[in-house]
Amino acid sequence: MAKRKICVITGSRAEYGLLYWLMKEIQGDPELQLQIIATGMHLAPEFGLTYKKIEEDGFIISEKVEMLLASDTPTGIAKSIGLGVIGFADALQRQKPDIVVVLGDRFEIFAAAQAAMVAKIPIAHIHGGETTEGAIDEAIRHAITKMAHFHFTAAEPYRKRVIQLGENPKYVLNYGAPGLDNIKKLKLLNKTDFEKAIDFKLDDLFFLVTYHPVTLSETKPDRSFMELLKAIDYFPKASIIFTKANADTEGRAINYMIDNYVKNNPKRAKAFAAMGSLLYLSAVKNADIVVGNSSSGISEVPSFKKPTVNIGQRQQGRLKALSVIDCKENAEAIITAIKKGFSPEFKNEVRNTKNPYGGGNASFKIKQYLKKVSLNNILIKKFFDINCDE
Repeated sequence: MAKRKICVITGSRAEYGLLYWLMKEIQGDPELQLQIIATGMHLAPEFGLTYKKIEEDGFIISEKVEMLLASDTPTGIAKSIGLGVIGFADALQRQKPDIVVVLGDRFEIFAAAQAAMVAKIPIAHIHGGETTEGAIDEAIRHAITKMAHFHFTAAEPYRKRVIQLGENPKYVLNYGAPGLDNIKKLKLLNKTDFEKAIDFKLDDLFFLVTYHPVTLSETKPDRSFMELLKAIDYFPKASIIFTKANADTEGRAINYMIDNYVKNNPKRAKAFAAMGSLLYLSAVKNADIVVGNSSSGISEVPSFKKPTVNIGQRQQGRLKALSVIDCKENAEAIITAIKKGFSPEFKNEVRNTKNPYGGGNASFKIKQYLKKVSLNNILIKKFFDINCDE
């Protein structure tokens, strides 16, 4: 019997980290054939050429779809989406997968989903039903949901929202966040080994900082990020590890500011375009606080019982553990939030926090479902009306 071909599409370092164990599960199953399409930031030198990490991890990349333009303006991003649709159309025609797997809400994945939908390939979408009211990702995520046929959500409210969007409850599963599998399965580094791995000495106080552009905000990203830098300078004894912004609109402006800050503070700060899951999660493990507006601060950091300072509107609408402190995008508010994170009362709350995104093992469950689910007539009658008796 022919193996079922599962094509996983990945366009960024963070997304690959979330998909890693699912890819390993598919790769190790004798009844399945893993196909991988790498695109977006994986293929860009300024973001670390992270497709090489995929290959180092023992995977074979089936296709590479170049789509990123040098411009990160709204016009440049829109053109990149167009290039992506063209590239994915050709790649999917060559690979002929039985199912395409995509995760999240980035514009590269939006392009891939469009090409797969038109090619009549069933789409499995991970992390649908979530809300991020400060970013265009919100619309992209829901659009992918409407193009997808199988849905793996990270929490029960998100499962209900996907059904609310008109998806058949039979094909909407809440298995939790697959990124939490990394926390259970990776042997994370202690502080000494982490310092050796990154060739950087950390002080007693250590901040992990990730900040992405808020694409629907009227405030320029560089102005908001300057407020974050002012707040960091209020804590001069803290070591800072930056993970750089994604290839979103005006993300390069933030990365330029990070590089300048590190250049002017070489003993205090270090930046990474791509850390990989082991180093990133080891950084979380050893950090005193995580600061910024990354989804990781919402979904993964709570499992470490560490405080997250979540800045601005980018993650507004997501489920949040008690360990997450929301604040506005100004230096005074960020400083106040960081101080709260270090207060004895809040530390007690953090110790008792529960991660709303599950406890791991989602990757195995997703793989098992994709292996066994029937694909007969899955493309027909896509919309499910919750008011009908059918």
